[in-house]
Amino acid sequence: MATYALIVAAGSSTRFGGPVPKQYRDLAGRSVLYRSAKAFVEHPAVAGVKVVIRAEDEARYRAAVAGLDLLEPVGGGETRQDSVRLGLESLCDRRPDGVLIHDGARPLVVPALIDRVVTALAAHPGAIPALAVADTLKRGRDGLIAGTVPREGLHRAQTPQGFRFDDILAAHRAAAGQSLTDDAAVAEAHGLAVALVDGGEDNLKITTEDDLRRAERLVWSRLPETRVGQGYDVHRLGPGGPITLCGVAIPHDRALIGHSDADVGLHALTDALLGALGQGDLGQHFPPTDARWKGAPSATFLRHAGELVARAGGLIAHLDVTLICERPKIAPHRQAMRAAIAATLGIALERVSVKATTTEGLGLTGRGEGIAAQAVATIRLPPAGDAR
Repeated sequence: MATYALIVAAGSSTRFGGPVPKQYRDLAGRSVLYRSAKAFVEHPAVAGVKVVIRAEDEARYRAAVAGLDLLEPVGGGETRQDSVRLGLESLCDRRPDGVLIHDGARPLVVPALIDRVVTALAAHPGAIPALAVADTLKRGRDGLIAGTVPREGLHRAQTPQGFRFDDILAAHRAAAGQSLTDDAAVAEAHGLAVALVDGGEDNLKITTEDDLRRAERLVWSRLPETRVGQGYDVHRLGPGGPITLCGVAIPHDRALIGHSDADVGLHALTDALLGALGQGDLGQHFPPTDARWKGAPSATFLRHAGELVARAGGLIAHLDVTLICERPKIAPHRQAMRAAIAATLGIALERVSVKATTTEGLGLTGRGEGIAAQAVATIRLPPAGDAR
């Protein structure tokens, strides 16, 4: 089957609250929507992924999913049901056999769950992941129990919900204007048989700040391997100025000498990240003999190391860099340096530490001949061989 994924992300998140819709909130360095879509982009059974968005969110959307190979997005409607129908209509020219409809606010779906839905579609017009209700259910009225609801046969529906494309498109066209709560309900109303497959407790839908915090914990828990790398760099001082340290230009009567912008802080951090990955050093990735890197901003090097961590499925847990110099004074610029490093790597500010020390007038840094930096990087990675 030629199966496509349709990610529904056209909501305004009124229940979640805040100025940024929940699908665009940060989740361990990536947007919620990025993580929701990535699982389908990387799944071998999915031929293409399209996202349904609010037209006014297009710029925010493109920033949130940068780096993912997605089809052009389509604008949504007034309700989720309208948005799904418009998304399905936009896929017609691709003539799909099947479609997986997924909430953009479910960022932790795993390949095995997608497999179960796709497999069930070979035998049924539709299939959804679901969890059997384990708790006793009570019906309430005015703050009091009004009755107990039998839980036998009850399930909590999740996404992705999979369907044969022509069937669900016809069902959505027939249901236009109704207020059905999910796509399985649309299918049921059209007489389609929908199978239940095992869902996942971690496949949560983010609706509150507590959900977002729980999702953050789950992302980190999937990365059990901790690696630490260290880096060191030193550059001579020469005539000129200003000086660039940890991505911040500082007025100074001398300049650091090097092939690039000679930012010792970012060079040490880059080497620390490469060391944690076992990926060599800065000179191997950006040789000083290559004219392309003449005068290059060292943020380019650090960003590359961060991208290598991401490609390995990992996250940067913490960075700590110490600048070693008599002058300039680092304290007035420390917060700006932290912010520059965090922005370059797309990580939270609290994961970056910048410190400074002197050598009490001793050595090349003490004599004002150069500036040195040493750094430590801590990263988290999935288990070896994990395709996540």
